[in-house]
Amino acid sequence: MYLTREELHTRVRELGAEISRDYHGKEPLLVAPLKASLVFVSDLSRALSIQHGLDFIELASYASGADTGGHARIRLLKDLDSELAGRHVLIVEDVVDTGLTLNYLCKTLALRDPASLAAATLLDRPYRRLVDDLPVRYVGFTVPDELFVGYGFDLHEKLRNLPDLHVLHSES
Repeated sequence: MYLTREELHTRVRELGAEISRDYHGKEPLLVAPLKASLVFVSDLSRALSIQHGLDFIELASYASGADTGGHARIRLLKDLDSELAGRHVLIVEDVVDTGLTLNYLCKTLALRDPASLAAATLLDRPYRRLVDDLPVRYVGFTVPDELFVGYGFDLHEKLRNLPDLHVLHSES
């Protein structure tokens, strides 16, 4: 086990208190990319002491072939239902790694004229960043370059339901 449910819930409550202070009187919209962030955003939403909205977006990331020079591509699968113009938007990520997906999401949402745009992530790997200047304002845990399961993280759509966060060790 990497992080227990108690450690996760304690940190999420701390983040909730910090976000509640920072957004006091602003009623932010939490935007959660599906699916791994679902558990985190649910717990974070309950940890907030302020009024807020909640919406979901779904992206697909894939490595492209020779026709695109081998770059990663991101495709929008499900858009938000909420209007963003004039709203304070907080993207709630499961993990920020290279930053490519968050960068895409920030650029896409910024075009919709939010009052502010920031991000919260449960797990952060800043040493893997390929994109600088991301608006990551809230970080749960800085973690090593491991594959995690539980607390919303999955392996082939399994193990999301584990209440603790585990490192998945390969059987080699």
